Amino acid sequence: MQGLMNRKGSANTITLINIIFGSLALIQTLENNYLVAAIFILCAVFMDGIDGRVARKYGIMSDMGKQLDSLCDLVSFGVAPAILIYAQLLYELPLLIGVAATLVYIMCGAFRLARFNVLNISDYFIGLPITMAGFLMALLSMLGSNMNEYPALLLVLFLSFMMVSKVQIPKY
Repeated sequence: MQGLMNRKGSANTITLINIIFGSLALIQTLENNYLVAAIFILCAVFMDGIDGRVARKYGIMSDMGKQLDSLCDLVSFGVAPAILIYAQLLYELPLLIGVAATLVYIMCGAFRLARFNVLNISDYFIGLPITMAGFLMALLSMLGSNMNEYPALLLVLFLSFMMVSKVQIPKY
């Protein structure tokens, strides 16, 4: 029994490392260290991939772990990338446009995570997973330092739409 508790705790610890990286990305964004912030988001992507594998390998998936994962994902792949792209690229847009796009991305990410938790579909994803959207936002940050804000705006809105779309994406 003790070994099971340790394994269960290890999956949750990995999940919590995800939110640590997401929080560090937010802090680095506040410090105008956009490349470092994007790297922290990519580190969170890596941790998000590991926590599910550990839970499945040891058969320790739980409702608690699922909810914890979603909360961490909202910070690491919703809030952190949205604030990063706002600070780096969208802040130059008229205030309501940049702020609105940032908030739409966060809201769509939250909706996508809630829908994922309720549907319990195991064969495919409905809509773009927030982890992939956060990954693409981090890449945008890394590649888009000289990008015009309007293509960045379109990408943020496209990713937002894709997260809440009903497109079926196979799980691998």
